[in-house]
Amino acid sequence: MSNINAAVAQSATTVGLEDLRNNNVDFSLLEEAFGPASLGIIVVKDLPTKFHELRHRLLSYSSALGHLSPAELEKLESPASKWLVGWSRGKETLKDGRYDTLKGSYYVNCASGFEEKQEAMAEKYPAFPEYTAPNVWPSEELLPGFEETFRKLCALIIDIAVLVARACDKYAEANIDGYQEGYLEHVVQTSVFTKARLLHYFPGQQLASQTWSDAGGDEDDWCATHVDHGCLTGLTSAMFVDEAAHPPGSGSGFAPLQELDRSPDPRAGLYIHSRTGAVTKVSIPRDCLAFQTGEALEIITKGKFRAVPHFVRGARPGISGKVARNTLAVFTQPNLWDRLDEVRDFAAFAKETVEKNH
Repeated sequence: MSNINAAVAQSATTVGLEDLRNNNVDFSLLEEAFGPASLGIIVVKDLPTKFHELRHRLLSYSSALGHLSPAELEKLESPASKWLVGWSRGKETLKDGRYDTLKGSYYVNCASGFEEKQEAMAEKYPAFPEYTAPNVWPSEELLPGFEETFRKLCALIIDIAVLVARACDKYAEANIDGYQEGYLEHVVQTSVFTKARLLHYFPGQQLASQTWSDAGGDEDDWCATHVDHGCLTGLTSAMFVDEAAHPPGSGSGFAPLQELDRSPDPRAGLYIHSRTGAVTKVSIPRDCLAFQTGEALEIITKGKFRAVPHFVRGARPGISGKVARNTLAVFTQPNLWDRLDEVRDFAAFAKETVEKNH
């Protein structure tokens, strides 16, 4: 295990939204973001005003979810999807085998057109309920505007992911023999299996075994080092909220929360294992989106762009107090029938991934 205290903070490669729209992205910038010596992450700046409003509102809902009663949260669970739809807490295990109660998740199959095809896909792919199970939404009375806000923000993130995919295609077409023109853009744009995960790290939570000594330790216990298995993962910056000073409400009492300027623990956050083996802390500016590479992208680009191992480190005990951390990840996953290489579609790859991880 590498020492987190030896980690360095580094700015990720940044691109403007207009440059993506105008196909004005140099190959050298893509190599810097996703290539052999990269962090496997790119930050998109100059986002529309509606992004900032939607991000603030949706990440406020994350705290509101975490404060619902156990009975209300149970209604939002989906055991049939293996808890990969709706609310989930304490269903996943940490790397030491204990159940993870440090954070709660709200999963949504967020692709446009999912609902129209859901029943047919569930019938066609009965072994993949985590991809095909119907969404679960809280009532408007419980969390007014939640579903609308969630859908709008995910749609915006997917639209920008399509532009990043297009830039990757241009690079791949010039550097990979036989690469199918526009393939990654097609996969990201047409997939009905893109999934979003709204995350709420509860205030004051820590592992009983965790000492957080300055000598290091198991720094990835909150979210063990892993790679995403989709194409591109869209990430918002984290929202930090003092829930003691600003208790989250629900129903008619819901309102967007006041966001702290920064994390109470500067060492908490997203860490990436770079291609050179270094552990690097990456901060996503509040007004930007980041996109990480996943395993499906690595296979589609024949290794030109590599999946990035990463983990999330929580705040140290005694520092975070009643501060919660909320964020959103959008996983642009191929359709189960999309080809990744000459021998596998995404369904076969997903089955391999599940068997490897479990």
